[in-house]
This record gives sequence, structure tokens and C-alpha cells, in this order.
Amino acid sequence: MEAAPIQSESFKLGFIGAGKMAESIARGVVQSGVLPPNRISTAINSNPNRGIAFQSIGVSLLPHNSDVVEDSDIVIFSVKPQVVKNVVLQLRPLLSKKKLLVSIAAGVKLKDLQEWAGHGRFIRVMPNTPSAVGEAASVMSMGGAATEEDGELVAKLFGSVGKIWRADEKLFDAITGLSGSGPAYIYLAIEALADGGVAAGLPRELALGLASQTVLGAASMAINSGKHPGQLKDEVTSPGGTTIAGIHELEKSGFRGTLMNAVVAATKRSQELSKS
Repeated sequence: MEAAPIQSESFKLGFIGAGKMAESIARGVVQSGVLPPNRISTAINSNPNRGIAFQSIGVSLLPHNSDVVEDSDIVIFSVKPQVVKNVVLQLRPLLSKKKLLVSIAAGVKLKDLQEWAGHGRFIRVMPNTPSAVGEAASVMSMGGAATEEDGELVAKLFGSVGKIWRADEKLFDAITGLSGSGPAYIYLAIEALADGGVAAGLPRELALGLASQTVLGAASMAINSGKHPGQLKDEVTSPGGTTIAGIHELEKSGFRGTLMNAVVAATKRSQELSKS
């Protein structure tokens, strides 16, 4: 059966796997008005608390994964990477070319997903955990039979929980190293800034609030000002002032090189895991 266009006004969305990332995407899709909750479904196979989370959004709970596939035009595989092969193979008889398939399983390549499903109408997406607060950095790569219209629908879905880019799949290990693992690097930076505030005499709660808001504000400036981060840094840095004294210490400690090394190390580890 050949691929048919998905009707953007009436399509149904199903999640195979009801974890936190699936919940975040479903919540964003509903809150942004992209889809009403009665056109979204999932199945709860183990933890009943996950069912409560999805029901709070208004998502339909169906008995089995097969029911979700049959009820959906777009199917998002949001299971753990180590089980995605078995899940796709089990559902393969139901995965016709009429359905657009999407995977958010880290490290699982499109060529394998397409082989297991029996066709290439697949899109791979790499989101990250800030999808939970509507600030995801996601990247998608198109399968062989996915159409431009398919890509636009997926961009709209994932755009409801942040920003999404399109890139060649060969870049996905580096994307994992930067935006996939990157939130953890920033949490470390926030914690360290707060610890510095405490060392300088600030109360812990105030220091943590200031550190978190400072990172948020700086990121917003980098996104919205249209200026290069180096220019923004220069605008804060007065001759002989406090900021240049702090930057001097960061440079002496190899701050930029350490962050670069972290991204490269995470990229290499992603490459190793995708080959195993």
C-alpha cells in the first residue's frame, strides 16, 4: 500500500511507550492547540502511574500497543533504545505505508528502523529533556519514503515543545553530544555558580535562584538579540572591571576547552553505543 498524505486537520497521534518524554510531547501538543487530547492515544504496559499522567492531559488509554497503531495516523516510538527493535518487529504487520512512523530512540539508525518496519516512511527525531518545560532543542532526519508534508507535520508536533531543526542523520552523534547531553553540563554550571555565590557570602536559596535566572537570561539574549555570544560577552566586560576578572579565571582554568572536550567525549560515546 502506497503512502498517502496525512490529513493535517484530522490525523490521530499515537505513542508506543508512555515515558516522560512521550508525556512531555503529548502535553505540549495539547497545550499549544496542535491537537486536541481525544486525537492522541497510548497504551500503559507496566507502570499505572504513567496512565494517570496521560489521563491528566486527556489522552486516550488503549489496552495494547497494537490498538494504538490501528487508531493512529502518526505513530511515535518512544520506548527505550534497547527494546525498539522488538517492539517495531512485533507491530510490523500493522505498520503500513499509510502510517507515518517516528522514532525518538537515541542511537537507533533510520536504516534499521526502516528495515524492521518494512518501509521507509520513518522520521528520526532527537529531542532533549527540556521538552518537559516547552524548551526542547530537537533535530529530525527524514527516512527514504517520508515526504516534505510528513516533515512539516513532525516539525509542528515537536515545535510545540521547543525548537526543531532538520539535519543529516550522520550528524546525530554530535547532536547527542551537544544538545542531548548538554542540559547536564548546564546544570553543573548552575550548581557551580550557586556554590560560588555561597562561597562569596550569599544565602543558598538566593544564590541558586540568581544562578538559574542568569543562565536563562543569558540564553534568551543569545537567541533573541541576533548578536554573537562573543559580542554579548564583550558588552558585559568593562575595562579593569569585575567581569573581566572572572573571565580571566575561567580562561586560566580552560573553561571553553573543557566544554568543547565534553561535547566531543559525549559524541564519541554516542558513536560507540550506536555501533554496539
